[in-house]
Amino acid sequence: MKWLYSAVTLLSVQLAMAAPPLRKRADSEEACSVGYCTLNGGTTGGAGGSTTTVTTLDDLIAAVTGDDAKIVIIDGEITGSEVVKIGSNTSVLGTSNASLVGVGLRVYKEENVIIRNIAISKVLAESGDAVGVQESSQVWVDHLDLSSDRDHDKDYYDGLLDVTHGCSGVTLSYNYLHDHWKASLVGHSDSNGSEDAALRVTYYGNYFENLNSRGPSFRFGQGHIFNNYYSSVSDGINTRDGAELLVENNVFVDSKKPLYSTDEGFAVASGNDFGDGENAAEEGSITASDLGYDYDLIATTSVASDVQSNAGQTLDF
Repeated sequence: MKWLYSAVTLLSVQLAMAAPPLRKRADSEEACSVGYCTLNGGTTGGAGGSTTTVTTLDDLIAAVTGDDAKIVIIDGEITGSEVVKIGSNTSVLGTSNASLVGVGLRVYKEENVIIRNIAISKVLAESGDAVGVQESSQVWVDHLDLSSDRDHDKDYYDGLLDVTHGCSGVTLSYNYLHDHWKASLVGHSDSNGSEDAALRVTYYGNYFENLNSRGPSFRFGQGHIFNNYYSSVSDGINTRDGAELLVENNVFVDSKKPLYSTDEGFAVASGNDFGDGENAAEEGSITASDLGYDYDLIATTSVASDVQSNAGQTLDF
């Protein structure tokens, strides 16, 4: 009987290892509850509006157009070579297997938009960013899996998650950004300070892995970067052009430059684990009271387990 017990035990272990990861069933009308997206009346997306499920690119383009409140759920894989523009008062959500390949999402001159639980990959630079937010306010980007590859030149793809042109009320949470050259840019250019000084962006709970740079690169404006996990990210947080960043309880593993300044960017850092790197940023003046919202910090020692378990496409709608 001993051999039978061993066989059953081995089979149980194999089945457990082969089982798909558990997905948390999420509320399609959930509002953003952490970060800058909670200000200015909050960010509710399409709550209270119609719900449409799409499986093709044409249906997706049609469903997200316009400013009426609406919830759009992507089911399955959609392929293409373009960027889809999302209207105001919209939630774009993904089922557990929702995937956009070569298709990016853009929020341009809109407000009150939520994007959650979608895998987006291999969006070519000629199309644009995987996710781009421009001249918009009250935007929540959450639980996305964003990637390309590093087999091509660094300009073959554009950014994975870029926020530019004076956006405010933006929260980027529990996203998994990986296998890419230039991950996340905040601020359009070094000469765009008059517009980008208004930038207000929160990063929390994000997982950055196998990236060359921009975790994020942040120009002008104010940012709050807390409880993120970085693994094999060469250049991490780059504060630039007068930006003021509050950087708290982040963890870096195998990062050459976890936090640094260029062109008089500033940061106030506390509770971070920089691994073998160091804080090379100029000391800033931003404080928690400047943010305008309350938040809870996860202990630095718990960040790795929390982020690795929860970041990315781990929900279901």
